[in-house]
Amino acid sequence: MKLIHTADWHLGQTFHGQERHAEHKAFLAWLLETLVAREADALLVAGDVFDVVNPSLRAQELLYDFIVTAHERLPALDVVLIAGNHDSGNRIELPAPLMRRLRTHALGRVSWLEDGNLDAERLLVPLTDARGETRAWCLALPFLRPAEVTGVGRVRPDDDEDNDRNDYVAGITRVHERLIEAARARREPGQALVAMSHAHLRGATVSEASERPIVIGGEESISAGLFPTDIAYVALGHLHRAQQVGETRIRYSGSPLPLDFSEVAYPHQVVEAVLEGEALAGVEAIPVPRPVAMHRIGPGDLDTVLAELEALEADPSLPRERWPWLEVRVSLSAPVPDLRARVEAAFEGHALRLLRLERRLPRVDGESAPERIDLEQLGPRKLFALTWEARWGEPPADDVMTDFDRLLQEVLDRPEEEGA
Repeated sequence: MKLIHTADWHLGQTFHGQERHAEHKAFLAWLLETLVAREADALLVAGDVFDVVNPSLRAQELLYDFIVTAHERLPALDVVLIAGNHDSGNRIELPAPLMRRLRTHALGRVSWLEDGNLDAERLLVPLTDARGETRAWCLALPFLRPAEVTGVGRVRPDDDEDNDRNDYVAGITRVHERLIEAARARREPGQALVAMSHAHLRGATVSEASERPIVIGGEESISAGLFPTDIAYVALGHLHRAQQVGETRIRYSGSPLPLDFSEVAYPHQVVEAVLEGEALAGVEAIPVPRPVAMHRIGPGDLDTVLAELEALEADPSLPRERWPWLEVRVSLSAPVPDLRARVEAAFEGHALRLLRLERRLPRVDGESAPERIDLEQLGPRKLFALTWEARWGEPPADDVMTDFDRLLQEVLDRPEEEGA
């Protein structure tokens, strides 16, 4: 049977204040056509379906429209969704009874039976082939929050060996182990086991800027050894860089779109995994076309950056929602008060959207933490002059101080009710 593994859609994400609805819509349209063209038997979405716990109605509409259309196009397709750390587990599960009628299984949280055992049955999803025969079992583990897996109520007498381990990681480990035990007991000969988890595996490569730590201090990382060799494929979510962890069968699909400019150079993909009997027969990375281009200019001096901007080309026939995103990083040796205006002038008339302008300021030799200053005695004019000198290594010129005096006077002359 054929599985398509994806994760970290982050539907509803705003990018430096700009919505990405058109990009997400284009990705889901492409994904649907890919599922049809490849005659997929199952789609696994390994968490962070939404970007925030309270997604917009438009973001939710994208997801549910996709599920309905996928069922119309591929009536035998099994879809399994788990909640990630960005998602609300309750929200993911809320429409679950309706989605099951569309062969979609939404798992947002784990639950425990009265005897203290994991309710594993609800996390085991049968995956069927085109003939409707169960060919694999998906062990669907949503993101595990500390309150769900730690505490006395989650520990049994046979767990003493975990007492000296991080309680949260030990809890995650127990849940994985018990679910695997239940899956082994449930499956029949010839049926494969497929694990899906939203977690940080030790040794995996994190993104430069955009991933939110699951637990402060990074104590949440777990070992890939949690997934024994009788699990044919491990579909992971949370890390945005596509990668395998140690073995071909243990993989992060990565996010289908760059979620930050630091991710522009990453390969963005979904993964096709083919199972034969109980084993993994093959894995293929399928590149996701980028619906909106992203350009990083710099870092460089102002003249170099402006020249790069002027050389950028963009298709003027594109609708505005498909104009490329732009990040500009300028290294300054002296203040440039009209920097943004000069940057925008360099690509004026081009179909580009400036999202982020980063000024990289010089470091003054011997720069250290400022001394404690009494602001009341110093006054705004002297404070401004000292701050300027600390930043640029020289006192402000007369024309700069003249501009400051003019602005200060405008503030002082403003009526009280206007400044309230």
